[in-house]
Amino acid sequence: MKFLLSVSRLIDAANARLGVIANWLVLLSCLISAGNAFSRYAFSISSNAWLEIQWYMFGALVMLGASYTLNRNEHVRVDIVYTNLPTRSQIWVDIVGGFLFLLPATLILCYLSWPVFYNSWVENEISGNAGGLTRWYIKIFLPLGFALLSLQGISELIKRIAMLTGHMKADLHYERPLQ
Repeated sequence: MKFLLSVSRLIDAANARLGVIANWLVLLSCLISAGNAFSRYAFSISSNAWLEIQWYMFGALVMLGASYTLNRNEHVRVDIVYTNLPTRSQIWVDIVGGFLFLLPATLILCYLSWPVFYNSWVENEISGNAGGLTRWYIKIFLPLGFALLSLQGISELIKRIAMLTGHMKADLHYERPLQ
């Protein structure tokens, strides 16, 4: 279990670093958006590339941020029943949900998104818009993001099993969003 927990910590650390990148992409995307709007209205200068890079950044931050969000236990959940369960039952819900839903879905999506990226890369796909960008740069984030989410799911399963076996303190703190 010690080895598995060290693997889990490694996965958590990698996704935490990628989460920081995702956070910076939010700011950078907003700055590019503001700069593009300013140049368009102030100087009548604009480019589709500026619009597309915003979309690319948004896609990248979503795909990189998903695993970080799962790591921080801030993912979307239906907590009508979950929050009223005892901690041990919550752990079991997380384990069953991880094995039956999270991992199968993320692994299938990773597998299915790889050809989307690969074909775009081989063909050097370019946006159909005038001044558009190369598309495979953003499409790599599909299999990468789902692979990272799969790894984070494995990390969460390791931690939940460690909680059940007493190798780790059960800390399932979940901050409910403001209603």
